[in-house]
Amino acid sequence: MLYTRQNQLPHARLGIVVAKRFAPRAVTRNTIKRVTRELFRVTSLPAIDCVVRLSRPVNSKDGPATTAKLKAELRQELARLFAATNKPRPAK
Repeated sequence: MLYTRQNQLPHARLGIVVAKRFAPRAVTRNTIKRVTRELFRVTSLPAIDCVVRLSRPVNSKDGPATTAKLKAELRQELARLFAATNKPRPAK
């Protein structure tokens, strides 16, 4: 999930919440944070505060900690979320 709010700064800011119950391994949590920061840096966003939070489990302790599939899915979802913040909203 991506939460956004306008800020008064000339740049965007990022916060990342990766709960242990959704990603039980530290390696997985760190990978999620690393990929999120990488995409945030390369995406040009308006002056907003962004908080990225997992809303469902990404893997369990049974399988591998990180996979190329997990990274690809994460990049795709984050790119979609960041692109949605760039679209102009209709004025009320």
